[in-house]
Amino acid sequence: MKNLIIIVFSLLAAVTGWASDLPLEARIESAMFGDHRPQSNIARNPYRHPVGTLTFLGLQDGMTVMEIWPGGGWYTEILAPVIRHKGQFIVAGYDTDVPDQPEYRYRLQKGLLEKFAARPEIYDQVAIVPFSPPASSSLGMAASVDLLLTFRNTHGWIGDGIAETVFAEFARVLKPGGILGVVQHRAAEDADPVKSAATGYVSERAVIELARKAGLYLEARSEVNANPADSRDHAEGVWTLPPGLALCGEIEEEQERAACEAKYRAIGESDRMTLRFRKPLG
Repeated sequence: MKNLIIIVFSLLAAVTGWASDLPLEARIESAMFGDHRPQSNIARNPYRHPVGTLTFLGLQDGMTVMEIWPGGGWYTEILAPVIRHKGQFIVAGYDTDVPDQPEYRYRLQKGLLEKFAARPEIYDQVAIVPFSPPASSSLGMAASVDLLLTFRNTHGWIGDGIAETVFAEFARVLKPGGILGVVQHRAAEDADPVKSAATGYVSERAVIELARKAGLYLEARSEVNANPADSRDHAEGVWTLPPGLALCGEIEEEQERAACEAKYRAIGESDRMTLRFRKPLG
């Protein structure tokens, strides 16, 4: 019955616009299927479980929420309408004033800004903070954020050798009692962090240790984004799986390429940890 109610609310919101008086879960459900989202992003919903993920990580109305490195804006498309008129939403995107970064950072940030400009009724209240550590490494005022979210970014920081600096900045900007929510491709517990990060995967142990060093403690973990079918030993790392399908793109013969895509789509997206950390009150 609860799921039926959420679906009805979602349909109403789709017809009448963003109804900010709906319950939080209903607003997430509605945003997941909003007409402002590309169909390719909506197709990822079953793999990324936004309702279960965001509610577990502690999203509530009235919060100041910051999303780190939103990339193309998959979660931003959900968070912006959900938080609009119900809190403050900040995205910490790539700092395009920092030279000599990988080309994709400039491209993704440009695309994100264009997305915001195209739908002001969705994104007009989103604040933007430039963040490309170590050159541009401040997320703003200390103790100013209730909930800080990062989705599938930690391997990159480990690979660049800046993970401890980044997590320390997370701790600085969080309010006492504030939450850090981490979703990350999950390696085996005994995996070497640097080696596994090159494949996109990181162990829970490594992420928990990064948070601990920054002064944050693990409050809870969830299996909402787990995928036991992911063996985590793919030739092109996590990018072998959907949505990247890195190996399949190299195959010229159509039937072979289709078989490759079917093989990895059957596995689904990566096995992921979902961890909730908290900054102590004292």
